[in-house]
Amino acid sequence: MSEPLTGGCLCGAIRYAVSAPVQNLIACHCTDCQKASGTGASINALLPSSAFSITRGTPRVFTKPADSGNVLHRHFCGDCGAPIFSQRDNLREFMVLKAGSLDRHEGLQVVMNIWTRSRRPWTLIDPAVEAHEGNRPPARQP
Repeated sequence: MSEPLTGGCLCGAIRYAVSAPVQNLIACHCTDCQKASGTGASINALLPSSAFSITRGTPRVFTKPADSGNVLHRHFCGDCGAPIFSQRDNLREFMVLKAGSLDRHEGLQVVMNIWTRSRRPWTLIDPAVEAHEGNRPPARQP
């Protein structure tokens, strides 16, 4: 059995556990993610909300409409400001975990870039990785 996936903020006030496998990451280049992360993109893992639990602390929340028009709740540490996860108002059964907050990163890879039309010119995107000018396309139905 592998060790549980854990993570937290920069100062350690917020800690969490993830009970679902995480492998694929999505890089979001929207302007909100750039400002919230202080970087050219936010690297994220989409998870079922039921697979995530806070084990220490209580994150603060900042809410505003995202570039997509969806209302987004960004959860972060109120002490150090580190982003932890976000959730869309209309899709609470899923959450977007900030991959940099994970304790372990082996086996993780970026498989998609979204909102690339907002990409900073100094942010490099691997041409072999799927990219979309806006949000990710809806999942294909079988």
